[in-house]
Amino acid sequence: MPQAFGFSEYGGAETQQLFDLPMPAPGAGELLVRVRAAGVNPVDWKVRQGHLAEVMPLTLPIPMGSEVAGVVEEVGQDVDGFAVHDEVFGSVAPGSGGYAEYTLVTAAQAAIKPPQLSFTDAAVLPVAAGTAFDAVNQLGLTEGQSLLIIGIGGGVGVIAAQLARDAGVFVIGTGSEAKRELTESLGATLVTYGDGVADRIREIMPDGVDAILDLIGLDAAREVADLVSDRSRLLTTADPRVSAELGGTGVERDRSSATLGRLAELVIEGKLDPHVTDLVALDRAGEAVAAVETGHSRGKVVIEVG
Repeated sequence: MPQAFGFSEYGGAETQQLFDLPMPAPGAGELLVRVRAAGVNPVDWKVRQGHLAEVMPLTLPIPMGSEVAGVVEEVGQDVDGFAVHDEVFGSVAPGSGGYAEYTLVTAAQAAIKPPQLSFTDAAVLPVAAGTAFDAVNQLGLTEGQSLLIIGIGGGVGVIAAQLARDAGVFVIGTGSEAKRELTESLGATLVTYGDGVADRIREIMPDGVDAILDLIGLDAAREVADLVSDRSRLLTTADPRVSAELGGTGVERDRSSATLGRLAELVIEGKLDPHVTDLVALDRAGEAVAAVETGHSRGKVVIEVG
């Protein structure tokens, strides 16, 4: 039976394990994909901890992971535009996981992988890059405006910084000193976390910023929220309490094949670097999760499968 890495009960890293699962069968609107690479995201360990259990009930054990790239093995009913042997990338289907030799992918949230795009780069586009793409588009910033990214060193922040920079937006990012080199390589300015972060940003931007993209959560957002005058331009991916308390809003996700295709084009054209920094084998997937869960990763972590 195919191998997968996931969890058998909600909790910490001790619930994670490598196990065998029956071969998945694609339902209507789904693709059975032989996974070549799977992106690792904060949402993966949050699901394992049970933070989303009420809104996303799961049958355990289940593989972790929400985005993959691989090869189509079988096409479910009511699927157009995909065939067996196609190289694809996209979001896993509900109740499935990407840290696995085989998984199910939602066809409407998948795209054909261009041959110029590697499996490892393709695997990190659906979730983090897609979120960043949607967030920057939602903010509608124009040349000369400014964007503060709270937590610039992670997968979403790295992509959002590049997209905003290429639109002529001045980008400031908060992060640890260890993320300075990465941040500056993105054409952004790093302001370190900690007491007085808002004052340090005002030294650079005395009149505040035009928009904020929060990738960390309430405490970090609260410290800098007054830097933006229009709270509708405070977007968050991390914590719905930001919207409730600070007047911000969440990112409206697209997840369509068209968006994935556009992201692939940007990578191929050299306009977007997914910043895959760590490649880990499936039997060491726990190390990949730990790197993201502790915040020690710089850029994207990918699990290589097969």
